[in-house]
Amino acid sequence: MPAAEPPLTPPEAARWAARSGLPLAADRAEAVAATADHIHSVVSVLRELDFADTPPAAHRAAEETRVMEAARDAAV
Repeated sequence: MPAAEPPLTPPEAARWAARSGLPLAADRAEAVAATADHIHSVVSVLRELDFADTPPAAHRAAEETRVMEAARDAAV
């Protein structure tokens, strides 16, 4: 397992925001850094999950459509 990255500091958050064309007010940098760290931690956990046998969402939507159509046809 790779080592955890250090938390994003408010000045780094402001620098990355400015670099992306989104100037960040100084009073928002701390909240943005904390939010970015939280998102990063959630994504890190998701990357560790094995979805090998999970069909794509489009497959589930198509299956739900078939079930609903079959139920509608049976009611007629």
